[in-house]
Amino acid sequence: MATIKDVARLAGVGVGTASRVVSGKGSVALATAERVREAIAELEFRPSHAARSLLSGSSQMIGVYIPILKGTFYTPILGAIDTELRAAGRHMVVAFGCGDGDARQQAIEGIDFLLERGCDGLVVMSNVLLDSDIEALGPKQSKLVVVNHRFSSIGDQCFLADHPLGGALAAQTLLKLQHRHFAVIAGPSSAPDNVARIDGFMAELNRSAIAPANVMALQSDFSPEGGWAAARTLHASGHAFTALFCANDEMAVGVLSYFQQAGIAVPGAVSVLGYDDTPSAEYSAPRLTSVHIPWTDVTLNGVRWLLNECYGTALPVVRDFPLSVTWRASVVIAPGETLPVA
Repeated sequence: MATIKDVARLAGVGVGTASRVVSGKGSVALATAERVREAIAELEFRPSHAARSLLSGSSQMIGVYIPILKGTFYTPILGAIDTELRAAGRHMVVAFGCGDGDARQQAIEGIDFLLERGCDGLVVMSNVLLDSDIEALGPKQSKLVVVNHRFSSIGDQCFLADHPLGGALAAQTLLKLQHRHFAVIAGPSSAPDNVARIDGFMAELNRSAIAPANVMALQSDFSPEGGWAAARTLHASGHAFTALFCANDEMAVGVLSYFQQAGIAVPGAVSVLGYDDTPSAEYSAPRLTSVHIPWTDVTLNGVRWLLNECYGTALPVVRDFPLSVTWRASVVIAPGETLPVA
């Protein structure tokens, strides 16, 4: 395999001159540069990633931290990030939560791992870090983007959806179909985005004279297994409801599976509404109606901001992410009710 020294030797120039041509930095006479390019073509020279990093002073890599590598939520997001970075001539390094520490310690160690590998910037999806953890990064925090969480110290570097609005939209959807008896399966109370969507849902019910105290709310862990277990508890409680709001699609898929086994017809007896609109919603049985959060748009605008910051590009960046409901088969009008005539 040809090296930069081989290119310089064939072109009759010094290694430094050949390096400037390869990197595109520094002045080189046109005739000399042409000889170097001819030598590159003849030798089929391709600089290694390490060599390119040395020449440019940049790794051309963006680090991405996610809490967990499973399920249908993070996989499409990682795919979108990778596509965006490759289009910009950059690459992705991924770290995810693992080890013996708690979630916060795992996130800190994951970020350290990415920084140790020379990543030029970081995309972080974590809601367990503290402002002090961000401040501890020092100057490196200027090359950081946070998705789905807001830190007061780096507000402009945080990209997230309006989760209170998403929760309110879920409630409005069910209320318009004349549902008056509700249950909720929430995610972890430690997750601010979960709290925001549940608060938005309950506040909207309250505005329609449905007291949150009359809504049975169970807490789970955002997993299908957690949704299954919560649905079983809800069923055993005897609580009467015609509509169930799940704080994410993966729990909702677990709910649908339990209800099918228990003989509870969806949507005939109970309407089930999810949140996120992930691929799992489209292929559940029945297909899951879900609040659509434009996660790809949220994430990619954060990535573009980071590319601009790290590499001086001028990619367009927006911060307004409209929410909607994707209608499928799991939600219908409340049993025994009729829609008001327009």
